[in-house]
Amino acid sequence: MARKSTHTLTEGPVSRAILVVSAPMAIGVLAVLSVGIADAYFLGQIGTAELAAVAFIFPVTSTIISLSIGLSAGTNAALSQAIGRGASDSTLRRKTVHALGVGAVMGVAVAALTWVSAPVLFGALGAEGAVLDAVLAYMPLWCLSFPLLVVVMICETAFRARGDGARAATVMTTQAVVNIALDPLFIFGWWIVPQMDTEGAALATLVARILSAALALTWAWRRGLLGRSGGLFDGFTTSARQMFSVGVPAAMSNAINPAGLAMVTAAVATLGDVAVGGFGAATRIQALALVPFLALSAGIGPVIGQNWGADQQARARDAMRLTFLFCAGYGLVVALILMIAADPIAAWIASSPEAATYTAQYLRVVGWSLAGYGILVTANAAMNARSRAVWSMALSLGRIFAVYLPLAWLGVWLFGYTGILAAAATANVLVIWAALIATRATGLLTLEFSPIARPAIWLKPLA
Repeated sequence: MARKSTHTLTEGPVSRAILVVSAPMAIGVLAVLSVGIADAYFLGQIGTAELAAVAFIFPVTSTIISLSIGLSAGTNAALSQAIGRGASDSTLRRKTVHALGVGAVMGVAVAALTWVSAPVLFGALGAEGAVLDAVLAYMPLWCLSFPLLVVVMICETAFRARGDGARAATVMTTQAVVNIALDPLFIFGWWIVPQMDTEGAALATLVARILSAALALTWAWRRGLLGRSGGLFDGFTTSARQMFSVGVPAAMSNAINPAGLAMVTAAVATLGDVAVGGFGAATRIQALALVPFLALSAGIGPVIGQNWGADQQARARDAMRLTFLFCAGYGLVVALILMIAADPIAAWIASSPEAATYTAQYLRVVGWSLAGYGILVTANAAMNARSRAVWSMALSLGRIFAVYLPLAWLGVWLFGYTGILAAAATANVLVIWAALIATRATGLLTLEFSPIARPAIWLKPLA
């Protein structure tokens, strides 16, 4: 018999509600991002062309993955708000099935389009010669695995919407462990397995996603998130409309950041393959440093959604404030660490001393602005859960197209690599101001904490 796996996030300290979802997700997000680090490390042992290929692949695949992130945001808004309103288990199961159906169809369509357009797309971004060959060896198997990733991410979102971050994180971690374990086998070859270079990295990803999809679906069935029920298609139009009303702008919001990174990579490419390799390595280290922000964005969505659905808006605002405070504090800590340890970190991940110089320079400069990026992603997640995804899309659009891209291309023309770093830091700082405006306009931020939040952030007077 399926066991009920819904945990309320509408009672008790707000900080505990955020922590119960976000803390395990930090492990899951770290595991997933470690796959990118592992790919860069193993492929970097082969040559500069393979490492540069990863630098082109990473922002493009991240952009495509944003589709599944957007669908996940729509799923979270639909499920978490329904849970807050006290919807029945059968209603929640139907909504989950609807999300999986829509996600699978969209995943197949996007994967097919990406597969066909890859040569033109990466060529336009500046990949050529051996680098382009390495990219095109990777993409077919990765595209084959993408619909599986969509299914996995929607299952993980269904767990988190019910307050079960640990189960979602377990699926993510399992996938990452399998992927990293298979990387050296398929990349370098061993025994009867031939050396496959970048294609081997993609094959490792495909196998890992097959196994994680099987695990996620089995777990969802046994926990009662999926199952047989009458009227399976009842309310499908309503579910799909809610998913797309949040999911489409949320997907665009999430796609804008890696798409902007891809366009900035094209600007870096004007400086040569070594600069691209160093820049790509730096952005992967940056992604690792952003893990707590990304985990927090995964946790804040269900908290906002459940409390907004339960008509506890003051509690949702407390969660938003606590999240911003954490982003500011953690951002300062990580900036100091990157400033001190930039050189050894760069030497570890980059393929050559020349590339390491670019990597270290990025970490020292842009590291001081990462708090702004944390505020951006958590504000976006909260607004998506509040069904105000258009605001999050506008926030991301403004950061990339009004600030980052114009300044990056102007900067590389005037000052070379330093100009690109200045553009990234400026975009991250300015988005703090924009995020505060957007969250206040959508009702998610006010100046005062409600009484229930004060003990959670140690504001009680000392006795």
